[in-house]
Amino acid sequence: MDLILWRHAEAEPGEEGLPDLERQLTAKGQKQAKRMGQWLDSQLPHSCRIFASPAVRTVQTAEGLGRKYKTHPEIAPGAEPQAVLDAANWPNGKDTVVIIGHQPTLGQAAALLMTGEALDWEMKKAAAWWFSQREPGDPESIYLRAVMSADLVVK
Repeated sequence: MDLILWRHAEAEPGEEGLPDLERQLTAKGQKQAKRMGQWLDSQLPHSCRIFASPAVRTVQTAEGLGRKYKTHPEIAPGAEPQAVLDAANWPNGKDTVVIIGHQPTLGQAAALLMTGEALDWEMKKAAAWWFSQREPGDPESIYLRAVMSADLVVK
C-alpha cells in the first residue's frame, strides 16, 4: 500500500467571523495546488483513492489534481493523526490513497508512520509526503518514498 499525505496549499488567513472550514486558497495557493496536482497525477496509479478534508481549502487543493475525490469528515482540521491513517485504511489497504489535509495532523501522522509516535513534524504548505510498504500489513516495512514541495515541481 502507498499513502500520500498532501497538505493543502496556501490559504487566506483566518478572519474574525469567517468559519475556519470556509477559508479559501490564495492565488499563490491555486498555483501551488495545480503544480503539485499535475506532478502527483503523473506519478499516481489510475486506481488510487483520494480523500480531502471537508474544508474549502483542501477541496480546492484536491481540484488541482483533476481526479475524482471524496471529502472525509474524519480528516477535518483538528483531526487526530490516527484518524488520518484509519481513513486511508492504513496499513491494511491495497490501493494507493491520497489524503489532503491539515497541519499539525499530517505532520503528526507522518511522524507516527516513521517513529511510532505522533510528534509535531512540520509539513510545508502544498507538500506531499509519499509512504510505501515493502510487505503489505507489515509496519516494519514502511519507508518514505518521496517528499515533494510545489516549488520544486518543474513547470
